[in-house]
Amino acid sequence: MFQLGKTIVSEEIIEKDFVCNLNSCKGACCIEGEAGAPLEEDEVNILKKIYPKVKPFLREEGIASIKEQGTYIETPLGDLETPLVNGKECAYVTFKDNGMAGCGIEDAYNAGEIDYRKPISCHLYPIRIKKYSSFSAINYHRWPICDDACTLGKELKVPVYKFTKDALIRKYGEDWYKDLEKVAEEHLKL
Repeated sequence: MFQLGKTIVSEEIIEKDFVCNLNSCKGACCIEGEAGAPLEEDEVNILKKIYPKVKPFLREEGIASIKEQGTYIETPLGDLETPLVNGKECAYVTFKDNGMAGCGIEDAYNAGEIDYRKPISCHLYPIRIKKYSSFSAINYHRWPICDDACTLGKELKVPVYKFTKDALIRKYGEDWYKDLEKVAEEHLKL
């Protein structure tokens, strides 16, 4: 672990390789699991605001789940998440003809309807952030459904921090990311 500003960063985001292999997994991270995508507090209001523009991009099942549960949910532990459809896939998930999962929020963004790409937790994956009172911990999350992404990352020699560059800059800024690159260069010399 190393510190960058008010973040404690796992060395695994420098050491491990990762490139999403959607041809293999078909976007399983939007479907698998027992919870929706983690949301930050400011994203709750964003989802409420953009929902009318996102709704046309969603499936009927997602729209029904959002109508029933809201644009987000709060868990018994106080965590904020996207709602699920029947306890399974994210309510914002879309499916292409080839069965690949996509994101209705990102579809609306790509169509120029909104200026919010998708929840930062989705954009950062496989990085997960845990907030504490005085710092945030940045960790690499392992999930068996992403084994092919790890294999592809190794083949292409793309470390996690480079795969998630845009998302890390979105979250922490250019200067923070430049500092991360310097740490990575030094770490890889060891």
